[in-house]
Amino acid sequence: MLSEPRSGRLAAWGNALLAGLVSPDDAVLAIVGEDAVHRVEGLPGESGPVGLTLALGRLRALGVTGLRVALPAPGHPLGLSGPPEFNKRALEAEEAVVCHGGALGLVPEVYAAGPSGDEHVEVVWHCLEVREAPPADVPSLGEAERELAEALRDATAVLSRLDVAASGPVAEAAIDAYRARAERGREVLAPGYPPRAVRVLELAQRMGLLISLAYENGHGGAVSASEMGSRVAALRPVERTARRAQVAAYNAFVEERERG
Repeated sequence: MLSEPRSGRLAAWGNALLAGLVSPDDAVLAIVGEDAVHRVEGLPGESGPVGLTLALGRLRALGVTGLRVALPAPGHPLGLSGPPEFNKRALEAEEAVVCHGGALGLVPEVYAAGPSGDEHVEVVWHCLEVREAPPADVPSLGEAERELAEALRDATAVLSRLDVAASGPVAEAAIDAYRARAERGREVLAPGYPPRAVRVLELAQRMGLLISLAYENGHGGAVSASEMGSRVAALRPVERTARRAQVAAYNAFVEERERG
């Protein structure tokens, strides 16, 4: 969860583009990020893969007015609404974008291309039909913010007692890198998002970083089986809460527009 999901970038900047708040060039540049290229395959009316600019324009012509994010995990279809084929592909990718105003969804497939030592990343978004229904288990921004605070407090208490908090030079370097990235570009979300969504997403991403570091830091001081079990039990709900909060933040643009 440390890195920003590609579905988050596509939804955030796609929403800004659909609302006329950014240019197509700026939106595509932000969505692609450090990847080499993104294409969309299976788009209605197109016989083959197309670029993001054409794809976003076609989605608008098909009646799409907003984009939502799904970040599913095994046993937790977060943000999905079906059908099973789409849910399965989204679960395999651990992310997806669901179109609002059109029964379509996009699931990324990531490729490493180029010669060894000089590889680059290409992304193909597979466009599939989705069921038009409320997304599963997505909280409001207010609910997400409260859940984040409670989960972080509870997990910190357990991890501190077990002495498994991430520490050391690797953890410090990762935290420093996160801070540098945050300070380098404060535009966590695209234009048009409410400040509360930015705040919730920033906290969820920080929590995701700490969870990743705790997992990567081995077993820390949790040397017994029961202590290791307590550690996993403490991290799992925090990870789930952070994913729910990320989805709530990315989806806030569509939720706000629905409320008028």
